[in-house]
Amino acid sequence: MVIDGQAAAVIDPRRDIDVYLENARRHGANITHVFETHRNEDYVVGSRSLAEVTGATVLHGQAGRVDHAQPVTDGEHFDIGKARLGVLETPGHTLDSISLTLADRDFGDAPVAVFTGDTLFIGDVGRTDFYPERREEMAGKLYDSLFDNLLPLGDGVQLYPAHGAGSVCGSGMAEREFSTLGYERRCNPMLQLDRNAFIRTKSQEHHYQPPYFRRMEALNDRGVEHDALPRPRALPPGPFAERCSDDMTVLDLRTPEAFCGAHIPGSLSMPTAVAPGYIGWLVSYDTPLGLVLDDDADLDRALRELYRLGYDRVEAYLTPGMTAWEASGADYAVVPTIAASTLKQRYEQGEDFVLLDVRGIEEYEAGHLPDAMHVYLGHLPDRLDELPRGIPIVTFCGSGKRAAVAASLLKRHGFDQVENCLGSMAACQAVGCRITD
Repeated sequence: MVIDGQAAAVIDPRRDIDVYLENARRHGANITHVFETHRNEDYVVGSRSLAEVTGATVLHGQAGRVDHAQPVTDGEHFDIGKARLGVLETPGHTLDSISLTLADRDFGDAPVAVFTGDTLFIGDVGRTDFYPERREEMAGKLYDSLFDNLLPLGDGVQLYPAHGAGSVCGSGMAEREFSTLGYERRCNPMLQLDRNAFIRTKSQEHHYQPPYFRRMEALNDRGVEHDALPRPRALPPGPFAERCSDDMTVLDLRTPEAFCGAHIPGSLSMPTAVAPGYIGWLVSYDTPLGLVLDDDADLDRALRELYRLGYDRVEAYLTPGMTAWEASGADYAVVPTIAASTLKQRYEQGEDFVLLDVRGIEEYEAGHLPDAMHVYLGHLPDRLDELPRGIPIVTFCGSGKRAAVAASLLKRHGFDQVENCLGSMAACQAVGCRITD
């Protein structure tokens, strides 16, 4: 968000737009412009909603017309008080990708910052796999956008990308939320490659495209009308159990340790740290949802994250939590956990079990335990028939979070010999498990 005086602009707004409205109100500003750096695939954009409420004009790159926006072209600029936002066409991640330079007109037209969308991240660059038949072409476009349009802006220009670490739009992003073009030019691994190596590397990258991407694209093409966050009912154990017996899917957003210790039978573990990347693979948009949380105070954040991903049918949450469920006498289930040291002993003793590694293929190929069965977590629902039911299955990932999701999915489908390796690869490395590639 850019604010100067009584004018404000928002770039790539999220669906829950109240944060922008409150910020504008606090500064006594009117939101006059809303920019989309590209058509987002991984969340529902709030541009149309924001325009409905404020009267702002929505602007989008000319190469990707969307119903609710006006097209902009390279070189156009827009004044937000004394700030000036300039349009740079930076295709590569998508054909319609733009970046926005920010200049302070009190000191000249040279940019002090740039909003790069999904073109340049802190520590990585955008993915180029959304046009499968044009991967090399798109990689070349991205390289040219980076080296011909963005980096020449100057080493001191501050960088504001659309995503940070953990996003499905790039795997190498830094945990930092700040950088400059000069730092990225010197230290970003992808910017150390020449054009041919860059194209080759980007063309060979493997990215997963969750099925919810198609839904996000359709929603963002037409824009989502302004509406409110879901308002689920707070239900004690008895009424919550009645809804569970109907058609409600229970999402358990607690930590893997809490879920494995006790959970509602049939519920799906979905720790908040991994939910944005995996819920779209595993949970239908058509089913009503009930939530189990560590604390009722976490409800607003959970609702917002689900809302940004297009999940509007959150109908209930359990209050005051699993302790009350247990005290009510209702049945609960557990997932046995296994320490990395015990897993190491099982390998050494030749015990019969299946280690189910649900990490991404690049993580798996970088190092895995011997004879591990690899099934990416997003693909697991379609590959359950490949798993044996007569021997223990130990779910495994990088830390135990995705493994908890996998374990809950197996339990929901009748697998009764399921264990979660808490700590997973991180713990195995710590205790010296044999790792192969």
